[in-house]
Amino acid sequence: MRRVGGLARPVAGSMAAPVYPVWVTRWVSGQWRQKKRPPVLRPTRPLVVADKVTNRKEKAGEATCITEMSVMMACWKQNEFNDTACAEEIRMFYDCVEKAEKERKNLNEDTLSPQGNMPSSKVNKLLRRFPQITHYV
Repeated sequence: MRRVGGLARPVAGSMAAPVYPVWVTRWVSGQWRQKKRPPVLRPTRPLVVADKVTNRKEKAGEATCITEMSVMMACWKQNEFNDTACAEEIRMFYDCVEKAEKERKNLNEDTLSPQGNMPSSKVNKLLRRFPQITHYV
């Protein structure tokens, strides 16, 4: 290869090779990597964590007691929406709802959500507890 006017040209008599600009051949050969200069990085904002995060509403989890509710509604439909005939199904549905609410209350705020995320209120508590050091001692 012979360099002519910034382009690498094949030597006469050799097979035709693609013509690349000089900067591509330098980049591929690693000449720029040998200088070992760090990349230029200028952040637009200071590289510190914010004092707080925005309050985000957690996504609703999966629905509970669907089976009990559908059994109760099917019973109502069969008995022309008579509560006395469907008392057992209604009791089973309310028991399921009560159990699900207890489980939801038992989930402490310190635990992670099922998706593995921490609630924003917990993150804000931790950020208040461990503030950013903005000055050196």
